[in-house]
Amino acid sequence: MHRSVMLREVLEWTAVRPGGRYIDATLGGGGHAEAILDASSPDGRLLGLDADPDAIARCRGRLARFGGRFEATHSRFGRVGDIAAERGFGGADAVVMDLGVSSFQLDEPERGFSFRADGPLDMRMNPAEPVTAADLVNGLPEGELADLLRRHGEEPAARRIARRIVERRRVAPFRGTADLAAVVAAAAGRPGGRIHPATRTFQALRIAVNREMEELDGGLRGALGALRAGGRMAVIAFHSLEDGAVKRFFRAHQPRSEALPEGGERWVGERPPVRVLTRKPVEPDGAETAENPRARSARLRAAERTA
Repeated sequence: MHRSVMLREVLEWTAVRPGGRYIDATLGGGGHAEAILDASSPDGRLLGLDADPDAIARCRGRLARFGGRFEATHSRFGRVGDIAAERGFGGADAVVMDLGVSSFQLDEPERGFSFRADGPLDMRMNPAEPVTAADLVNGLPEGELADLLRRHGEEPAARRIARRIVERRRVAPFRGTADLAAVVAAAAGRPGGRIHPATRTFQALRIAVNREMEELDGGLRGALGALRAGGRMAVIAFHSLEDGAVKRFFRAHQPRSEALPEGGERWVGERPPVRVLTRKPVEPDGAETAENPRARSARLRAAERTA
């Protein structure tokens, strides 16, 4: 069962109200969308996006009771600004982005996101995309593979893991998640740690396959552009790369005073300007993490677009 994280916090930081217009740029299992539609009753509307066609189908079924108040489109969240304009959701009251992988994707071995059960090395959010994790593992030169693991997975043993992968694929190409996880675990040499030794490698491959950091940059810009003045944006990240990118984006758009050489000062900052609402990332409470351990690494940041 998929459990959307930090539902109460999302509603609080986006200030959902009846009659508002909202965008969920990462529908997933539909939990955030459902909570927003309930809280914005009787006439609030929500536009939902997801790159995974299975997620779109599930959410259309789950949210059918809201009728025309909910509409969904199959799209990467990096296009949220364009989609909002096309669908008449410009000047939205809030945009929500949950950057985590859904439980449906993690728990379906055939999607290849997890090594808990063996499955094909796929990892595509959108199965129509051309590049899979197997393509990267079996095709990238050793140096590029090591750089990918270091950059997207913050893997300290990136060079050693890449070398072991290349040595092994000379014998036979990698096809399954369990096969890759075993080779990575042996190369990483971190048995008995808090997380599985292959976790960072799988994270790095997933991010690369789905171009998640590039999508995040476009999604943040598009979401902020889709907000009205006073509209809010809430982003939930699950690892430091994403959280750091969100933090830097909000800070860059926060106006600040800068002294001029000739005296006086001026306001600087990227436009449109925002007011950062969360000085530090908001974390799920203990009750939620006890009930849903996958929520433990969630971090929420929120900002409000100003005039």
